[in-house]
Order: sequence, then C-alpha cells, then structure tokens
Amino acid sequence: MTTRRARGEGGLHWDEARQRWIATITVGYTPAGKRIVRKGSGKTKTEARAKLREKIRDYEDGLALVQDGHTVADALNDWLTYGLSNQSESTKSNYTTLVRSHIISDLGARKLRDLSATDVDRWLMGKSQHLSTRTLRLLHSLLNRAVNRAMARDKVKRNVVALCAVPTGRTGRPSKSLTLDHAKALLIAAEVSSLHAYIVLSLLTGARTEELRALTWAHVDLTGKPQIDPPAPPSIQVWRSVRIDGDTKTKKSRRTLALPARCVTALTTHRKRQGEPAADRLVFTSAAGTALDRHNVLRAFRLVVAKAGLDPRDWTPRELRHSFVSLLSDSGVSIEQIADLCGHSGTTVTESVYRHQLRPVLLRGRRVTGSRHWAMARCVDQCECSNRDRWQL
Repeated sequence: MTTRRARGEGGLHWDEARQRWIATITVGYTPAGKRIVRKGSGKTKTEARAKLREKIRDYEDGLALVQDGHTVADALNDWLTYGLSNQSESTKSNYTTLVRSHIISDLGARKLRDLSATDVDRWLMGKSQHLSTRTLRLLHSLLNRAVNRAMARDKVKRNVVALCAVPTGRTGRPSKSLTLDHAKALLIAAEVSSLHAYIVLSLLTGARTEELRALTWAHVDLTGKPQIDPPAPPSIQVWRSVRIDGDTKTKKSRRTLALPARCVTALTTHRKRQGEPAADRLVFTSAAGTALDRHNVLRAFRLVVAKAGLDPRDWTPRELRHSFVSLLSDSGVSIEQIADLCGHSGTTVTESVYRHQLRPVLLRGRRVTGSRHWAMARCVDQCECSNRDRWQL
C-alpha cells in the first residue's frame, strides 16, 4: 500500500510525454496570490527529488534560479537596452559596437549558466593578442556589468566574470608632444582654418577638447580687469564640458585660465567672424552653427596638420594638451602648477601620462595665483605676440 507523503514534501508524478518523473512543491505565493512552484525532473524518482531539493535550497538561500535557455547574448542585449539609461548616445553607441564585435561574437551563444571563469580567461587571453590593455579592461567591465544585472534578475547564480583578471594587451600608440618647430608650423597653418582659435587655445592653455567644445561666450573675458591690484588678465572660465551631465571631468577641472595675448587675438577675430554672438552662444560651432562633436574637430584638425607638413594619421587634438604640459614642464614650471592648470586632481597623471620633455623651449611658465589658479606667463620671441603690453604667454 502506497503511503501518503507528509505535508511539505510536495508532489511526484510521471510525465508520459517527457518520460520523466516530475517532483513539485509550492514554496510561497506572489502578491497577487499566485502559487510559486518549484519543479525538479529526472529519469527516476530519486533523481527528480534530488533536483527539487537543489532548487529549494537555492530558493531558501536567496540564490538566483537559473533559467536554462538564457544565453550570454541575452544578458548583454538586456543590459544594452535597460542598463545604459544614464549614458550619452555616443557612449551607448561605443559600448554597443564593442559588445557585438568582441563579446557576443565570441561568447554570445554560450548559455549563461554554463559560462565558466575558464571560458572568460581564455577569451580575454585571445583578445590580448590584438587589443590594448585599456580595451581589454573595458570589455571585461562590460561583460561583468551585464552578468551582474542578469544575476540580480534571477538569470544566473553567480558572476564568474568577477573572478577573472584582465591580462596585459598590446601596447597602444603612446601620446606625444609637438616640437617647437612643429608647434610653430601648426599655428601658422591654422591661421586660415575655422579651427584657428580652437587650436591656439588648446595649445596655449591646455584645456581639454571636451571643455572647449562646451565653452560659451559668457565664460570668455577678453579684457580682464587691469585697473585692480593685482590686475586680472583676460581669461576663460572652464566650468563645463560636453559630458552627459555638463560637468567637468573632475571637481578640480573646474578652473579659470588666464589667456595669453595670442589667444586673445585669435578669440577676438573669431568672435567678429561670428557677428558678435550672444553670451549664451557656443564659442566653437560647425558651419551650420551647431555644436561641434569630436568628429568635426578631428576632420578639421587633420587638414591643418597636413598643411603644417605633418602626417595627419599621427596626431589628434588631445595631443595639443600633451604638448602644453610638456612645454611648460621643459620651461621649469613645477609639476604641481601644471597639474592645477590642467585640472588634474593630483600630479600622478600629469607626470606619467602628459609630461614629455622637449627642447628648445616654446613657453616659459611664471606663476599660478588666485582662487581659481590664474595662469600667467611670458612668451618667447617665437610666439610673435602682437601686443606685448598685455598678459602674455
């Protein structure tokens, strides 16, 4: 005679269609009153009960209940769709390209529950033969965030990606600085370009390209306050960037930079070309009057680089900032002052990334004073400033 199962043991029946024993148990109820049922199947009663006990343990321990058909691609696509709401469109596009080109193409078909740390290690090691360490770190981060999201939504028990270290990839193209002759040639070549003032400002103030693209005329002072003591030079207020929140990269990046005479001249000419624009208008715009993006800047910059006799494939706008740091460093300005001018939170990045020693000297730094790091310096005769009675670099 078959004995009745005790309360809480659940049910056990034979599924003719599947030719398997199915063990079931109710573990709770939803807010709507619907039963939450867990099932385990096996070819024997013992196997079915064992599978059910495993599911119950996972439920009681608060672990995610694995969905058998959920793949790595499903997790990544879900994260791309719902996990990037606070990112800019350019970031979303970049992440989507990286995910589809490097992760889904290699690991996408793998079931998420079957993805192992060894799989991830092997994948990263293979990518390290072709990609830089920085790109490898980003790919690891993207996969890690996608699996974390899947784990939080009961798609997988644990995140094996977090257990994996990022290997060293290929050495990327190092940033470099312009020599004195190259800098002079670039400034001359830029004179007839719509990017003239942009290039002059980048090279002689060290402002980031994303900071200059967000600069408005309201944050440009082309006269200063020569009547006060000490006098305040012409300046730009670097208080915004094109980042999604409009803020600068770091808190210390919010700074005011004095303008050398060459910058004042270039910006004055640039403003006249714009027809004395309103204060809230962007300083640097496209031909249509819209905001510049990095592609606009890069295309125009490459034309100037080629005209200066340099290979446009070897130079990018951000290397104007590198050149600014290196030239000041070579002129004897302290690394702490340069870090202030660049808006770095400390000197480590300035020293290890941006400082490239160069001679002869283009710029000779003088001092940094005031609440927002006023930069005051003199120019050597190569700068050819038209008004040497103004504050000069």
